[in-house]
Amino acid sequence: MPNEDTIVSTVLRIEPPLDRPPAEMLRAEPGLSVVLEEGRRARLDPEDPRSAGFAQILDGLSKQRLPVYLEIDRETRAITRLLIPHVARVVAIRPFEGAALGVELEPSHAVHVLRADAPDRAELERRLLDAARSGAPVAVTETDAHEIIDVREHTPGPEGSFFPPPRRPPPAPPRPELPARPWARPILERLRHILCWLWWWLHCPSRRRAQEVFDAMNATSCPPLTVPAPCIPFVYPDDGCWARAHEMCRLMSNMGLTPRKVWIQGSLHVATSNNPTCSVHWGWHVAPTLCVRVPWFFFLTQRMVIDPSLFTTPVPEATWKGVQGDPKAVLTHSDASDYLWAATDPYYVQTNYYLNFYRLQLQNRAIQQGPPPYGYCP
Repeated sequence: MPNEDTIVSTVLRIEPPLDRPPAEMLRAEPGLSVVLEEGRRARLDPEDPRSAGFAQILDGLSKQRLPVYLEIDRETRAITRLLIPHVARVVAIRPFEGAALGVELEPSHAVHVLRADAPDRAELERRLLDAARSGAPVAVTETDAHEIIDVREHTPGPEGSFFPPPRRPPPAPPRPELPARPWARPILERLRHILCWLWWWLHCPSRRRAQEVFDAMNATSCPPLTVPAPCIPFVYPDDGCWARAHEMCRLMSNMGLTPRKVWIQGSLHVATSNNPTCSVHWGWHVAPTLCVRVPWFFFLTQRMVIDPSLFTTPVPEATWKGVQGDPKAVLTHSDASDYLWAATDPYYVQTNYYLNFYRLQLQNRAIQQGPPPYGYCP
């Protein structure tokens, strides 16, 4: 499995602490190093242009008490490769594209792949199957193509990863009580319908306003090489949609709007120039929606999706579904408060946690692969 030049460990701290720009500290004595569990250390090579970014990522991981995957030069003990594992539960393992396996992690909407020709395939598969049976969290390391290269047991500390509750369907909303008189029921039903429709129409923004809202969300997108909080990592479309959607709903609510969410489940395959492989695979996806007034048609509205990870403008739900590669995919709707599988996150603790995690994933990709978008993607 892992050789002696590979370390997977929680990041304890950076030494010395980052009190100046990392590039400046790398040039000064004694340089920078990372302290890991069991007294292990690794150097940041001052001659490596990636090292300043690595220092920021390692510092961010230490603050979240998250593990890191490091490949170390045997002679110099310098970091040659850095990846950020997913700390998650394995909930399903299925065939994927021939002899490969598609691994479903919780929480994650990406498809994680164990290739048939992966080194140590049998051992990796055994560890994944053991984790699926036990329900214990594991640290799963993968490439930018989401090909799994390392699986290890992991016990989150007291400030460790968040895990959602088991999936369950959202409860049906209660219907209002109506009078028992049979002649009054249809009248009151129609009156309630008209009043609700009028209320919704008056509260739905225009197409122009919807584009302004979309632009405001898109303006929060993270610069890939610096990822300053509270930016939203739209250009890391691979994973984390539930956190992005929840944060966008918060921002829209602060703008006086009433967003909802649309969820899609299926075998989703999306072309994108924001992944080095030019595509991403998802098992599900979620984005905010707004009810928007239809021009020239009084009282008519349309549900539009706000998803800067896929589009540059609000789009109808049918268009949003159409680009995700599975005509049989199923759409469901929920309130904006539904954070993940009918669970809520009213104080945005989990939302901020995962936004921070995927900011670091984006920064790490930009440092090692170059910042997106990738011009060679069609």
